[in-house]
Amino acid sequence: MNDLVIMKDQQAVTSSLQVAETFNKNHRDILRAIDDLEKDVRNFAQMFSITDLPDTYGRKRRAFYMNRDGFTLLAMGFTGKKALKFKTQYIEAFNNMENELKQGYSTKNVGGYQVPDDYRGALLLAADLQEQVDTMKPKASYYDQLIANKSLMVTTAIAKDYGMSAKEFNKVLHKLKVQYKLGGQWFLYSKYHNRGWTSSATRIVDGTPRITTKWTQKGRVGLYRLLKKHDIVPMIEKLDIRTVVIGGQR
Repeated sequence: MNDLVIMKDQQAVTSSLQVAETFNKNHRDILRAIDDLEKDVRNFAQMFSITDLPDTYGRKRRAFYMNRDGFTLLAMGFTGKKALKFKTQYIEAFNNMENELKQGYSTKNVGGYQVPDDYRGALLLAADLQEQVDTMKPKASYYDQLIANKSLMVTTAIAKDYGMSAKEFNKVLHKLKVQYKLGGQWFLYSKYHNRGWTSSATRIVDGTPRITTKWTQKGRVGLYRLLKKHDIVPMIEKLDIRTVVIGGQR
C-alpha cells in the first residue's frame, strides 16, 4: 500500500479510490458516504474536492481528494481490527507527508534571519509561529491572573483551576509534603509555614471554634511554581498542549 497519502496543491491528501482499495470497499459505497457528508458537513469544501480519476481499467470515474480532516470524518464509520490498522497507517502517512511539507521549504538569509523564499514556505512558517505563540499565551495568562488577584482564595477555587476537587488537591499537596492533616484541619509543614502562603481565621460553628485557612497571592504563586516542577499544570495550560489523537498536529 504505497502512496496512501500524496501531495496535491501543497496539501497532504488521499483519494476516495485509494481509501476504497485500502479498506477493501466498493468505491461506489465510499462515494455514497462522501455524498452523505456533503449534505451534513458545513465546511465540506475545505476537506473534499471532486475530481476524475482512472479506475483499475483506466476509465475516468468521479472521485474525491480529501485532506486529513476529510479522511477522519469518512473513516469514523470503518470498524474492526483491520480497519483500525489501516486508519493507523493513514494517520502515520499523513504525519509523514505533513512533516515533509514543513521541512521542505527553502530559506534565505535576511538580516541574519532564515526566512522562506516562497509563498508556501511563508504560510507554513507563519502557522508554526502562530502555534508557538498560542502555546505560550495561556501559560502567561494564568500567571498574570495570579499576579493580578491579590485577594485570599479557598482551596476549592484553586483546585478547580487544576481540574480537581478540594479533596484531591489537598491529597496532592500532602503527597508533595506541603501540608499535613491534624484534627480534621490542614496545616503547612514547617518548610512553608513562615512563607506567608496562607492566612487563617477562627470562626465559631455551632459553638465550636473552627479554623478557616485561605491561600494568599504569594501562596498561590508558590503552589503554581511547585506544582509545575512536578508536571502538574492548570487546566488553562493543559488546553494548549496539543495531544495528537486522530486529527494530528495542526
